[in-house]
Amino acid sequence: MKRKKGTDPGKSARRRLKGPKVFFKEIGALLKEYTDKGYLRLSKLQKFCYKILAFFKKIPAAIAGFFVNIGLGIRNGAVAFVNEIKDVGSTFKNGDWKTKVSFVVMGFGNIARGQVLRGLLFLLFEIVFIIYMITAGGYWLSMLPSLGKQGPTQAYNEILDTYTTTYNDNSFKILLYGVLTIFFIVALIYTWRLNVKQNKLAEQFLKSGKRLSSDKDDLRSMVDENFYKTLLALPLTGILIFTVMPIVFMILVAFTNYDGAHNGYSNNLFTWVGLDNFNTLFSWQSAGGGQSYSATFGEILAWTLIWAFLATFTNYFLGMFVAMMINKKGIALKKLWRTVLVMTVAIPQFISLLYVSKMFARNGLINLTLKDTLGWISQPLPFWENATWARVTVILVNIWIGIPYLMLITTGILMNIPADLYESARIDGANAWQQYTKITLPYMLFITGPYLLTSFTGNMNNFNVIYLLTGGAPTNPAASGAAGSVGYTDLLITWLFKITTGAESQYYLASVVGIMVFVVVALISLIVYNVLPSIKNEEDYQ
Repeated sequence: MKRKKGTDPGKSARRRLKGPKVFFKEIGALLKEYTDKGYLRLSKLQKFCYKILAFFKKIPAAIAGFFVNIGLGIRNGAVAFVNEIKDVGSTFKNGDWKTKVSFVVMGFGNIARGQVLRGLLFLLFEIVFIIYMITAGGYWLSMLPSLGKQGPTQAYNEILDTYTTTYNDNSFKILLYGVLTIFFIVALIYTWRLNVKQNKLAEQFLKSGKRLSSDKDDLRSMVDENFYKTLLALPLTGILIFTVMPIVFMILVAFTNYDGAHNGYSNNLFTWVGLDNFNTLFSWQSAGGGQSYSATFGEILAWTLIWAFLATFTNYFLGMFVAMMINKKGIALKKLWRTVLVMTVAIPQFISLLYVSKMFARNGLINLTLKDTLGWISQPLPFWENATWARVTVILVNIWIGIPYLMLITTGILMNIPADLYESARIDGANAWQQYTKITLPYMLFITGPYLLTSFTGNMNNFNVIYLLTGGAPTNPAASGAAGSVGYTDLLITWLFKITTGAESQYYLASVVGIMVFVVVALISLIVYNVLPSIKNEEDYQ
């Protein structure tokens, strides 16, 4: 039989027998210069590998973009600050005497122009600030650089015939109220700038012949077009006091020697130590004869990331699989299965995890059943004594905990996928796996992308499962010199807890670890958030 000119009968066979080197070389070439036509020529395995490599290729660009955005934010902030300074100068230069007096007496211009309510609020804030700074704020601010000058002292009491302790400065209160005072000063600066803007606008309104809003208009605005500001005022204040300020306080503690031996009041004052605590955490010198803090931190961080990945995606896909099975047509007693799974969610983890921990103990129910009742093993299985066994066990137990919750989430989403899509796919000859990969999974990932991100970050800080099951055990003898009793199943969050509750209570080191946890979680969240399809292609499923 004749063959067409230019064809090679072994060409297709050689294509099928390409080695791994050529296989990945083609993918690498496509990553450098993407074309839709070239992508369609790839096999299913090549397409899968291409998507994986394309994802990791985006990570350096996302990291670079993150730092570029930080640089742009700093530059824009500096430009805005300079513009604000110029505006303040021009306002004072060109403003009338009422505006100029308002630079010193906040709210004076508003009161003089008939806006009494606004002016009184500005003036009241200034009066409260001055009284606070005179009575307390000035003291806390002056003591902040030293964190206290005199600790507790003992003196002999002749009457009682014993030594009595006199408590003097309190480093903890100095740092706390010092931070509060700085926040108060920042609030005053912001309010003062708002006061200047209000006077400038009021003066411009009057010059243009417009009428200023009265007190009644301001009150009506607070419950009408600006009602959202009224509602958000209290929550925003709460966030600043109970969230932002503790974060700043924690960061500052990382630069002190605050621990059990220096609690700042009852035994010794704590002081500023600069970057010594960061040098300790990232030093490669051994800690107490064991491995260094850097090695310990690296091991725990690696296990934390592995745990977060497996705990997130095993629950996600298995929970989705259970929901699909229950939703499948022909499955009897659907309400019963859902009720059983919901009941497991209702049981407090504190009870269930402690019970499971005892079940898998060396003399627990599982080992006793396998050894004495069934005779399948001769020695108890080291569920909590061996590092590998312990890590695998906590992942499996977490699957048992997480599947019911994911089943509930995915059930509602699966019901919202149009049945016409599956019907069309079946008419076109798509099998069950193709329907899942082309319809169900893309839809689920699009809808639950943000949830996966929050679940991953939540699992990085999943204290309950690890601490209640193993307490971090088994102990890592190489890391015994590090703070806390470091175990092979410890996450960064459980290690942080042990550092603060141990005999030494090294709060300064816990603050450093807390900062690093925040940095790692923030970087991962920002990178993944920027590559989520539900963020980049919001209109795809609308």
